Amino acid sequence: MANQFAVIGLGRFGLNLAQKLFESGQDVLGLDVNEERVEEAQGYVTHALIADSTDEEAMKSVGIRNFDTVIVAIGNDIQASILSVLLLKELGVQKVIAKAINKLHGKVLDKVGADWVVFPEKDMGLRVAHQLLSPNVLNFIELSNDYSIEEVKIPEKMIDKTLREIDFRAKFNISVIAIRHNHDIFISPSPDKLLDEGDVLVVIGKNRDLERFAKLH
Repeated sequence: MANQFAVIGLGRFGLNLAQKLFESGQDVLGLDVNEERVEEAQGYVTHALIADSTDEEAMKSVGIRNFDTVIVAIGNDIQASILSVLLLKELGVQKVIAKAINKLHGKVLDKVGADWVVFPEKDMGLRVAHQLLSPNVLNFIELSNDYSIEEVKIPEKMIDKTLREIDFRAKFNISVIAIRHNHDIFISPSPDKLLDEGDVLVVIGKNRDLERFAKLH
């Protein structure tokens, strides 16, 4: 079943993120005050509408509280960004992610209720989308269009098993290059390394295989 996402602000970051979510089969509403951006987003999202996210009535009319996650990706209008987050939380949106343009902006967004504050960087929209689609993936590095490195929480059924028993290469076509246990990290772990509860695997492989593995949880 598809999740429902709303992306407010359809600049490069917002549109990148919205498109990735939409292409992954999610239900995505794109909102912006700029008519040209809304026009540009048509076809890359489920619906694209002109709306002011600081206007309570406008947000109620699009049913914003019914969305699982709302991403505030507003560009340089810090005031609109902060007011939008505040309003969304007041309206009862469960998860609000907000883009910050600097540390101070990020602190304010955090104070007014943002559940996750992100800072723009190259392709950050794609990274945020990736983590929304694979919540068990803690971090990832895209090596190419086909290959990535990911940090993934181990599924419960792998606790107290060794790497040899699980045989990641044969079963999932991925390789474990490190294991993070609390504050320790084991590089190139032995095949007889026993996996503990709370361990994080650092794995490398093709994106489609990593995605399949992340869905095991």
